[in-house]
Amino acid sequence: MNFDAIWLELAQFFTVDLWLKIINIAAIVIGAFLLRWGLHFVIERVVGQIVSGVKKNQNVTDTQSLSVSPLAAVRVVQRTRTLGSVLSNIVNVTLLIVSVLLIVNIVNTDILGSFALLTAALGAGLGFGAQNIVKDILNGLFMVVEDQLGVGDIVDVGFASGVVETVGIRVTQVRDVDGTLWFVRNGEILRVGNMSQGWARVIVDLAIPYASDVEAVQAELLRVARALASSRKWRPVILEKPEVWGLESISAEALVVRLVVKTRVSAKWDFARDLRLHLKKALDGLGIGLTPLNSVVMTGPDGSVNAAAIPNTDEPFDAAAEAAAAVPDAITDPFTAPVPVRKKPRLPRAPRKGRTVATDAAEHPADESPAGSAPADKPGAEPVSKPAGKPAGKSAAELDAEHPTPSSPKSAPDPEIRDDA
Repeated sequence: MNFDAIWLELAQFFTVDLWLKIINIAAIVIGAFLLRWGLHFVIERVVGQIVSGVKKNQNVTDTQSLSVSPLAAVRVVQRTRTLGSVLSNIVNVTLLIVSVLLIVNIVNTDILGSFALLTAALGAGLGFGAQNIVKDILNGLFMVVEDQLGVGDIVDVGFASGVVETVGIRVTQVRDVDGTLWFVRNGEILRVGNMSQGWARVIVDLAIPYASDVEAVQAELLRVARALASSRKWRPVILEKPEVWGLESISAEALVVRLVVKTRVSAKWDFARDLRLHLKKALDGLGIGLTPLNSVVMTGPDGSVNAAAIPNTDEPFDAAAEAAAAVPDAITDPFTAPVPVRKKPRLPRAPRKGRTVATDAAEHPADESPAGSAPADKPGAEPVSKPAGKPAGKSAAELDAEHPTPSSPKSAPDPEIRDDA
């Protein structure tokens, strides 16, 4: 087959009608994309205007700041975004179906010519496989119209719970606290627990020992909770004052006291964590420890429980004293003896002004007497005369050699000068 024959075959295949069909199909596809872009632009513009209007009325700049505004404003934003997501999905599906039908009609008009054939095909599809899809679509539409959930809501749909990220016409995306993204078919959602509508309540149950003063504990817990709720950090998210609902349960192990606070939904978990921390500090201040559920009771030698109880002291527990006791002290700890300090040898002192070594030895002969000398003079006895300036045992020259005089003219006296005073 030569080139002319190939060209003739192509000319017979690509007729004017075929080119018209190709142009019509391309026009349908391009028109569908343009229509989709236009409808999405309108939907996003409307959603943006509604959200911006709510933010402007509440004088905030981001959606997270709407938690301190009225609850209706938050719900309007969530509902608007949900409707925008659903409308975008509806537009995509509708344009896809219409475009496919138009393209099929252009390719061969006989395919859609028989209405009975189309009805039978649709009936068979709905009867075998498409019924689940129809169920998902209808259930998703009803959930959105009835405002059961919305984008940003914290929901529990049975086997998945978390924050709703996308509400589709057939599938809803929920991200749990671990970061897992769940794709939940709308037809499988039989119940919806929405924790983001209206208000929330923080419930704290504290187990205290059976012998505790319940009224004093409740008063202290209520005082701490109200002080925290009235702080500048948590005041905007608290809807009602904290309340103590009393004893929730009584058992041999402990008494359970319940405290509740009504808050906004967005601040429930953060406030609950901070409240538990301050309540724990309040119990520490009262000297009350939480009773474990499985506790071992020690008994004394006679079998009584009181014999093994810890003695109750009126002195308050001092954490600083307890911490200081853990530090070894060189004075009180026997294993850490003080290190002896060696003193430097004392230098010989120079004689006083106006005196010599011989003069000092002559005036104090008893200090220089050797051991075993004669006893002290008795009263009435005549003193034994000793030569002046010559102490017993050593001469003046030897004493001067042992105690040299300083060379300074200010402190070195003349040896011939004597102080007769």
